[in-house]
Amino acid sequence: MAFSLENVSVKKNDNPVLKNITFHDKGTGNWAVTGSNGSGKSTFLDLLAGKIFPSGGKLEKDKSRKVVSVSRDYSFHRIVGSAYQYYQQRYNAYDAETGPTLYEVLQNQVLPLGTVDPLSVELPPLAHSPEKVEQTAARFRVGHLLNRKITSLSNGETRRSLLTYWFLQDPDVILLDNPFSGLDIQSRNDLKEIIRGMTGVQVFLVADKRDIPANFEQALCFRGGEIVFNGRVEDLEEEAPLEIADLARQLTRIQKLHTETLPGFHTALKLVNIRVNYGEKEVLSDINWEVKKGECWAVLGPNGSGKSTLMSLLTADNPQSYRNEIYLFDRRRGTGESIWDIKKRIGFVSPELHLFFHKLTPVWKVAGSGFFDTMGLFRKLNEEQMTLIDSYLQLFGIGHLKEKRLDQLSSGQQRMVLLIRALVKNPQVLILDEPCQGLDHNQMVFFRETLNEIVKSQQKTLIYITHYMEEIPACVSKKLYLDEGRVVKVEGA
Repeated sequence: MAFSLENVSVKKNDNPVLKNITFHDKGTGNWAVTGSNGSGKSTFLDLLAGKIFPSGGKLEKDKSRKVVSVSRDYSFHRIVGSAYQYYQQRYNAYDAETGPTLYEVLQNQVLPLGTVDPLSVELPPLAHSPEKVEQTAARFRVGHLLNRKITSLSNGETRRSLLTYWFLQDPDVILLDNPFSGLDIQSRNDLKEIIRGMTGVQVFLVADKRDIPANFEQALCFRGGEIVFNGRVEDLEEEAPLEIADLARQLTRIQKLHTETLPGFHTALKLVNIRVNYGEKEVLSDINWEVKKGECWAVLGPNGSGKSTLMSLLTADNPQSYRNEIYLFDRRRGTGESIWDIKKRIGFVSPELHLFFHKLTPVWKVAGSGFFDTMGLFRKLNEEQMTLIDSYLQLFGIGHLKEKRLDQLSSGQQRMVLLIRALVKNPQVLILDEPCQGLDHNQMVFFRETLNEIVKSQQKTLIYITHYMEEIPACVSKKLYLDEGRVVKVEGA
């Protein structure tokens, strides 16, 4: 047997995560691994990768087979170190020029951080022949990116590049944990075709049923830490939808707890001929856009179209906002207000925030940091603030996770906590950049409907960035479409 698990259980901090797992794999054929957020899928992959060990039962593996696990956040951190990527790095022109190229990473030719004289450093021999790198890169559709800095790659480009890196290691098994999360429709389809064509290697893929490639015949479904289905992909059944109970009553109670009053405004934001350049590369060009109080907008466009850069201007995370004509809450940016004056009125969630938030922080502290717009909680909360946190945790059905660390939650549960962090201060504007990234379908529907009621009941101004129409809440009546840094269409304005 390639993998043999008999009544295996796994505990994390004395909490059961996997229970009574029995699974036997002969090493032939690809496996799809499905289930709701927090059901144990990622922990199962960690078992196969040897990252964790059973607390009970018996696990056997064919030690002659090489197993590689692609990083769950689909970044290059594990390969080149976190020094090359950090929160806000994509918004700084200088940092787009730092770090290694993709070819250097694939060949393990990465200079140590802080190297002043590259010629003084003796790098190891090339990991692969140039021909092998070029052929493999072409296979994964990144051959044209070999001379690009890895910090400049889009989400889709990064994921294809990581697959190239790990495929070059000649593995027998590749473990992929939800690689489609955050990709636009075309990038998702491209990656699905690439995975389908990965012959000569066995793949274990965590994904929704809709994203399972055609050549995957075997599937597991997890629920509550147990395998509830082991069979053919075509026989997989959809999960039952989540119930939203007493939503209106809960929101009424929460709204009464919000007592602070912020200044009024007529126009949430106004952008006039916005341009953003990184060296010679123009990321945004001639953007004109106005969002009035109470309006709900969706911002759509493919990976690399400029959506996240546009949002960084609004949240004061991009230094180029000062050289552009931007109005926030009826006031021109850079006329005396502080970054904290702006952030106090905006609730924000993004993939970058999720990636770089300290994962050892307890859930209630993550949520509480939203009162102060910090990447951690450094002040004592009062009784009213703690009550608000408890109420929002109950609203999203994760009150039982209050004392858990962020790293003890599934990625979908973590995303819920970060949304609560954005909501607790009762912001006037919500800017949600791909908030459903990492959520399974049922969690996405639950999130969408709950957000819709929050926006309506609390009269929020909403800017919702996504790739998928199905994620957009019903309150959204206007849409801005971006492509290659330009506005290509506006609907509903």
